[in-house]
Amino acid sequence: MKEILTRSLSGLLYIVLLIACLFNEHALIILFFVFGLVSLAEFNKLIQLKTYIPYVIFIALYFIFGFWQLVMNSGKGLAEATQILQVLTIFVQLFLIKDLFSEKTIPLFESKRFLLTTFYISSAFVFMVLIANYHSTYNPVILLGSFIIIWANDTFAFLVGKYFGKQKLFEKISPKKTVEGFLGGLFFSSLASYFIATFTDTLAFTHWLILSIIITVFGTLGDLIESKFKRQAHVKDSGIIMPGHGGLLDRLDSIIFAAPFIYLFLKIIEYVS
Repeated sequence: MKEILTRSLSGLLYIVLLIACLFNEHALIILFFVFGLVSLAEFNKLIQLKTYIPYVIFIALYFIFGFWQLVMNSGKGLAEATQILQVLTIFVQLFLIKDLFSEKTIPLFESKRFLLTTFYISSAFVFMVLIANYHSTYNPVILLGSFIIIWANDTFAFLVGKYFGKQKLFEKISPKKTVEGFLGGLFFSSLASYFIATFTDTLAFTHWLILSIIITVFGTLGDLIESKFKRQAHVKDSGIIMPGHGGLLDRLDSIIFAAPFIYLFLKIIEYVS
């Protein structure tokens, strides 16, 4: 009972802090900066990378893209720089998906560790801020909707998997995940997308529905990839910052992996509309 209470209070504090900061641009930038540093520290520990270089790269990327218009006194070049970052990020993530399915362990040679800290962890927080600034104006609702879809997916994938799950999804990496749980999470994420589209003046329901599929699929892959890193490191959690939940990376692994794909979809519908 005490463990459940601790887990509930810890999770509630995280959600309240996130939602409260979402509605103030400066608070969000500060929060994600702190979240990024903590997640990076936890990930560096998982891959046994003991150097300050990833932190320097994260700070540089975060402030260059977060304050590009302020520093450059213009938005010129931002779109091109973002596209380059996006291509590199998705390229690295596709290799992680390949390693998830084809390798017993994810190769962690020195140069790959820096690629992962840069284009798997650091760039994800850049894209979260960019999602909140979709259409070049600060509007956190799309980012909040993305988090709600992730929470709906996690909650109902767990519940459906617990009570109805029989076929394992990826037993060697995450024994508790089931195909039934994944499909249940996808169904309720799609249902959540309907309510988000109905009660927010953001995107059409069709777009939110596609986003729910993107977030569920890539969020689940992100969860599995982080689980594989933890398994390689022989640890249960990425950290201890959130009592009952583990590390911050454990809470953000889905949005970290899904964020570049969410932003890519937003740019596609902006281009075709």
